[in-house]
Formats: sequence, structure tokens, C-alpha cells
Amino acid sequence: MKAFMDKDFLLNTPTAVRLYHEAAENCPIIDYHCHISPKEIYEDLKYDNITQVWLGGDHYKWRLMRCAGVEEKYITGDASAHDKFIKWAEVVGKAIGNPLYHWSHLELRRYFGYEGILNKDTAEEVWNLCNEKLRSEGFSVRGLIARSNVETICTTDDPIDSLEWHEKLAADDTIKTAVLPAWRPDKAMNLEKPDYLDYLGKLSQCSGVEILSFENLKEALSIRMDYFAARQCILSDHGMSYVMYAPASDEEVEAIFAKRLAGDTLSDEEQTIFKTAFMLFVGRKYRELGWIMQLHYGVQRDNNPVMFDRVGPDTGFDCIDNHTPIAQATAFLGALEATGDLPKTIVYSLNPSDNQAIDTMNGCFQNAESVSKIQHGSAWWFNDHFTGMTDQLTSLASLGYLAGFVGMLTDSRSFLSYPRHEYFRRILCRLLGQWVEDGMFPDDENTLNEIVRGVSYENAKRYFQFASK
Repeated sequence: MKAFMDKDFLLNTPTAVRLYHEAAENCPIIDYHCHISPKEIYEDLKYDNITQVWLGGDHYKWRLMRCAGVEEKYITGDASAHDKFIKWAEVVGKAIGNPLYHWSHLELRRYFGYEGILNKDTAEEVWNLCNEKLRSEGFSVRGLIARSNVETICTTDDPIDSLEWHEKLAADDTIKTAVLPAWRPDKAMNLEKPDYLDYLGKLSQCSGVEILSFENLKEALSIRMDYFAARQCILSDHGMSYVMYAPASDEEVEAIFAKRLAGDTLSDEEQTIFKTAFMLFVGRKYRELGWIMQLHYGVQRDNNPVMFDRVGPDTGFDCIDNHTPIAQATAFLGALEATGDLPKTIVYSLNPSDNQAIDTMNGCFQNAESVSKIQHGSAWWFNDHFTGMTDQLTSLASLGYLAGFVGMLTDSRSFLSYPRHEYFRRILCRLLGQWVEDGMFPDDENTLNEIVRGVSYENAKRYFQFASK
């Protein structure tokens, strides 16, 4: 029987062991998509206890605790930090097959040196150990980042964000990790939201443009994109149910926008027409700026109205959307390509059944401009587990070019999430090692090492071309 989480965890062949320890293990991390706070990085936040850093804002854990029948007071409620942790330990101790079991134990080993098993019997021991460590030198936010060998972090930032914390970090020579903004304009696009007009008022204020038309909105967004670009932003990110494509004339789009400004309700068709125009505009601007466009889709959000009213969005009540948008997505990318405006693009679907569709779609738009110009994004959210990562990597290898893949991201709100990169790299080496052992690829050490280092780190460095800190 193989020991749990030893140094060769998940590495099931000699080739996998060699690839991981020689090529992947020590590569720096480029975390090009996450939701951590630049303010907390600048202020070098220290945590009072493990609950703050581990359970605060982590809807992955909250969702699992609800599945195990834990009362909400121990999840997002007013229970003590100690009691919330004890409940989490009870739940994760039996979470066989769930990636949170692996992630939690990787984090305990990598940051706290705890080699045991977290469960209801060891909860107090782990609580005391972690809290003692968190009070020691090197366990502040910056210490955790440095300990994780993180070279670049891209946060997720709204167009109205001042980016003041990014500016302060850029000027701070005491932190070696580059912390860069990434443009997330969902609130500017989602005109169906009840607070949309209030948001436009804020966008008007920070851009200096009175937004009375779609042309005004585009002007305001252009000003803000230039502002972001001046602060080293080179990535955009879009969260959507699906990639829409319903082209219309400028007059039609303006009429729809005017209708929304007047406070009228828009039909689904009108919303799609507007969002198509919006995405075509920003896509062309990204090309002009040399930015990468990220498209996250396939999620149905806030499905529990009772809990949404109680605890708000991003609290664990989202699910996979089974809408297959490949026709719209292909048409959208094709429209940008037709005018020479298609930027580097990373496509993610939350629905794993979209893997093959994405890889075949991406192949329609590759060219010599960049290795894998159109990327199939890493297994994301409900898919960043052993099966999901393996399936995404297999699909990409089968229908695309795995050697050009930009690899893993955390998509996390926690500063303890960086072992997810280790988890991904181990799965990558396991997969490649098995193919070699099965005679499906030669045992060409130089080529295999190059592929593994590329997917683990070097491809992302070439693809994004981030400015050095």
C-alpha cells in the first residue's frame, strides 16, 4: 500500500517521479488569475488564527460543510473562529475523493510542517499548531507569498478601481513578487442588474465622461483601460453564463442602451445584442493594447434565493450551466479575427463536457503570431480536482498542443492556495509519465523536461510577458 501524501504523492510511475522532482517541483509560480486583495499584500496582513486565512471567504469549504449538514452559524455565521475550525476539521476528515482533502493536507504540510491527518480527533492539535505558526516570523501575507515562490500575481479588478494598492506595491522594493491588476468589466456589461445605473454613475465619475450613450460608455471604458495599462495591466477577464454573439447595427445598440438608461426592462434578446456589442468593442481594444482576453463561462450563479438574500453572492450557491455556447463563441472569435482584432485569448468553461469543443474551436484560430495564441484555460472551479485536471489535459493533448499550455492558476481568495500548483504539476507528471511507461511517447528526457517546465512555468512567462518587479 502506498503511503498517504509522501514525497511521491500522485506519482505512480518512475517516469512521473523523475519528471516532477527534476523538472516541475522547483519552478516559480505565475498566478495569472486570482481574487486575493492587493491591499492585504501591501499592508502585509498577519492572521490571528487559521480560520481567518483558511475559511474566510472560501466558498469551496463552505459548500462542503453545508453538504455535511453543518449549521450556517459555523460557516458564515457568528460562531467563534475556533468552533468554525473544529467543524471544518470534522467535515474534511471524511471528505474522501474531494480535492479539498488533498489541498488542505498539502497546505498543512507546506506551510505548517504538519505531517499528520486532519480530522475531528486532531482538530485541537492542528488549531494550536497553526495559530502558533501564524504568530511567528514569516507567516504574514508577504511571507506566505515568498515561501510559495510566487513570481507574479494578477488580481481581479473592476474598471472603477483606483489601483492605489498596486501603485504602492510597484513602488515597494521590499516585495519581490510582481502584483499586477487584471481588468474585470462585468459590472459595466451586465446592464440587466438592478444597480447598473448606479454603477454607471461611478464609472462616469472616475473616467470624467458623462455616460448618456453607448458611445459615451465606450469612451469611459477606453479611458479606464488606458489607466489600467499605465499600471502594467495586460490581462482582462470576463465572467459570463455563455459567450454570446448577436450582432446588430450601432443604431440598434444605442436604442437598447437608451432604453436601459430610461429605467426600462430589457428582453433577453436585447441584453444579448448589447453584450455582443460590448464584447466586440473591448476585444478590439484589448488587441490594440496588447492585452490577453480571458473568457470564463458555463456558470449559473446565485441559485438559492433564500441564501442569496441572507449571505449574498459568491458564497457557494453557484453551479455548472449545461448551455453549450460553442456556436456563439466561435462566431465571436471569428468576428474579431475577420477584422484583425482577435487578441490572445484564454477560454474556460465550467462545464467539463465543453473540453473537446473548446480545443477544436481554438484550433480554428491558431497562427504563428504566438505559440497557442488561443488557450484552453486550466480546469476551473468545480473542475480543479484530479479527474477534472486529467480530463482537461487529456483533451488539450488529444486535440491541441499540450506543450504550449500556460498551466495552472489558483482562482482563489486565500494566500494558502499555492499548493494547488503543486497538485496540478503532480497530476501533469503522472499523466505524461504514464504515457511514457505505456509506450505512447518515447522516454526522451530532454523533450519531456522541456514540456513539463513549459507547462509548469515557462510557457506562461513567454505568453504573458509580464514586466519584471
